[in-house]
Amino acid sequence: MNFANHSRSRAPFALFGAGMAASLWISAPAQTATQYVPIRLAAAPNLEGAKFFDTQVQPVLTAQCSRCHGAEKAKGDLRLDSREAILKGGVSGPSVDLKKPADSLLIKAINHATEDLQMPPGNKMAKSQIDLLTKWVEMGLPWSAKTGATAPAAHHGPPPVNAETMKWWSFQPVKKTVVPVVKNKKWVANPIDNFVLAKLEANGLKPAPPASREALLRRAYYDLIGLPPTPGEVQNFVADKTPNAYEKVVDTLLASPQYGERWGRHWLDLVRYAESNSFERDGTKPFVWRYRDYVIKSLNADKPYDQFLKEQLAGDEMPGATPETLIATGYYRLGQWDDEPSDVEQARFDELDDIVGTTAQTTLGMTVNCARCHDHKIDPIPQKDYYRFLAFFRGTTRYGGGGRNVEQASLRPIASQEEQARFKNESEAYKKQVEDLNKQLEAIEKTVRDDFSNPEKEDFKNAQNRIPILKKRVPDKLSQADFDNYGTLTAQRNALNAKPPKGLEMALAITEDGREAPKTHVLFRGSPASPTDEVQPGFLSVLGAPETQIPAPSADAKTTGRRTVLANWIANANNPLTARVMANRIWQYHFGRGLVRSTSNFGFMGTPPTHPQLLDYLASEFVAKGWRLKAMHKTIMLSNAYKMSSQSNAAALAKDPDNDLLWRFDMRRLHSEEVRDSILKANGSLNLDGGGPSIFVEIPPEVLAGQSVPGSNWGKSSPAEAARRSVYIHVKRSLTVPILASFDSADTDQTCPVRFATTQPTQALSMMNSKFTGEQATLFANSLKEQAGPDLNKQVQLGLWRVMQRAPSEKEIARGVNLIRKLQEKDGLTEPAALRAYCLVLLNLNEFLYLD
Repeated sequence: MNFANHSRSRAPFALFGAGMAASLWISAPAQTATQYVPIRLAAAPNLEGAKFFDTQVQPVLTAQCSRCHGAEKAKGDLRLDSREAILKGGVSGPSVDLKKPADSLLIKAINHATEDLQMPPGNKMAKSQIDLLTKWVEMGLPWSAKTGATAPAAHHGPPPVNAETMKWWSFQPVKKTVVPVVKNKKWVANPIDNFVLAKLEANGLKPAPPASREALLRRAYYDLIGLPPTPGEVQNFVADKTPNAYEKVVDTLLASPQYGERWGRHWLDLVRYAESNSFERDGTKPFVWRYRDYVIKSLNADKPYDQFLKEQLAGDEMPGATPETLIATGYYRLGQWDDEPSDVEQARFDELDDIVGTTAQTTLGMTVNCARCHDHKIDPIPQKDYYRFLAFFRGTTRYGGGGRNVEQASLRPIASQEEQARFKNESEAYKKQVEDLNKQLEAIEKTVRDDFSNPEKEDFKNAQNRIPILKKRVPDKLSQADFDNYGTLTAQRNALNAKPPKGLEMALAITEDGREAPKTHVLFRGSPASPTDEVQPGFLSVLGAPETQIPAPSADAKTTGRRTVLANWIANANNPLTARVMANRIWQYHFGRGLVRSTSNFGFMGTPPTHPQLLDYLASEFVAKGWRLKAMHKTIMLSNAYKMSSQSNAAALAKDPDNDLLWRFDMRRLHSEEVRDSILKANGSLNLDGGGPSIFVEIPPEVLAGQSVPGSNWGKSSPAEAARRSVYIHVKRSLTVPILASFDSADTDQTCPVRFATTQPTQALSMMNSKFTGEQATLFANSLKEQAGPDLNKQVQLGLWRVMQRAPSEKEIARGVNLIRKLQEKDGLTEPAALRAYCLVLLNLNEFLYLD
């Protein structure tokens, strides 16, 4: 076993997400690279130990160890994907000593016993994971109970598409599951609770008690609109004892325009929304904010999810396409764009790969893009399937290029036919007027042009120099009447230039080169310079989809129609992935993680669902209720599972430390946008105006200096505009707003299925010392004085209410008052400065930054 050669780098999360396939790919020594024989896993000697392995150990091994010691990669010749391989060990000898477990190299490695014995390298596992693996070794290394599961080998090559691989759980049709019967029927508010409680009861656990009304209200507000409730809203809810008080709150929040802003942000993360192109110049994408507004408006209108997908994938091809459906196709223009690639063809396929990867991961939960250069190493996705999927997008134009600029290739008018006709007529009339004036002016200029000196000829190119140069020729070379006429004609032309016809509204959208798409070939090792077999558009073969039929485009069609075929297949109730993936995402955004934790990977290396029957129930309900997100929100939020507190108990924590059984509600830190918006809400400066061009907030010069051209393409908004919600801040790939970056805003270079919550010193430093929080604390203090009056107790009480959304205790109020007085008496701060310092402390409270 050799741990010394471990790389310190971390593998990408998208490829090595936590979890392991329920069935393993075990190698058979006699197999060739193309032969696959189903092999049954060895029978477990102990059912209880095997269950412990399946539910507790296996996910940890996959999350922490498989990237270096799995079937595809075995550093130090060590594999940890079978009991036999672990006992055999690697170049350093056996990994586990069953007679002396504590002396096992595996135990020493996970405890980072020495500098050269660290697994995983660099970042030590959580204590709970170390304890779990230690217990497993002490139990004698029990292995999987899934003796009936069969699977072909992965060691000698990628998994094939066959009857066995097609049995994977996420490839099966969504089933209308039977709601389980539970003992504690009083706890059940709706079927979700049956599924959750059934698992808890089977494991001898009980759900946590309900959250307090204040905590539940705060949770609901942040979940649905990303903002905290006001003190008055909290007090009204606590005082409302009617049975449907909470349901009324949920309905009100779902009807709020802020709902679309909050949930739109989730979708924008998935589709890698940004407003600049990246690369050296990182130029601005024109009118891309219309796509952001489309998403927000669609969610506020509770647009069916299947329609939402179809509009983005093929809105321009829909019968009777509207400005809204054209704007929706801005989806294709959100990625990075190299405006000066060294290899144009390679850049083109990089952009298509971005579309393939984003579309497949976001809608299907499949990493199809991993099959670009070879057959997928983990999932049964042949390289041919990748290029068949890519062929649906082959006819689309580049964002800019191919002899056309961005405006020509990607901007489309969204005005009505009447407005376009009006603009055409006005433009033609305007052009004729300007041409007539120019002819008259040129006729006068021609009479004296030969008299110009060489410097005057150069100066005459500038319009503002022309009248002074001509005046020198009056009356010898130019009559006073002609000179006066020249001045009149110039004034008329200037007036026309100042008022051209009102331009048409434009949107960033997809375009195609016509009814015929270029041919698509499988590219050897992903290189455009090495095309092999030609392929036609096609769906993933592992899903057993029928052969794709692309209808012949109509005679007046401007596109191939391929994207419509793809959209109809993805947004189909019979597709086993689409509804499951979205139902899981909705659950994730409410509970902090999905029933399938790897929310964009439902393949073999994805995490199996903790509650598969519940997932299918949610997916089938989602479709049955018209693909409506708001109905799903309400179903989830009215369950008692959602209303649980985060209160812990020792028995449940020992048995299920990761809360996979959902015995309590997980706490979470506010997302970056929620942090900033909550600060503005607390001090009363938040501007709730929605929509329109993006805003620019102040960024310190030190941060701007990090750009190749400091301050490039970063504007300045008025204070009122800059106080709008964070979803409206201009998203520039090379320049992130510091407070959003500190609190883990989305990576816009690729699809972002989950926000990480890191804990780092810069968060505390920026919250205490940044110019932004300092200014906001001053506004906070001024607001408290204005609303609470001169009474210090009332100021402190109101400040605590605004950051905690609950009634503060007398002790908390007294502590705040004492702090302000000490700042004045001992540190010599003025009364306003002391109150400002206290407001800064309030913005740094854990209770402000965390949801219970």
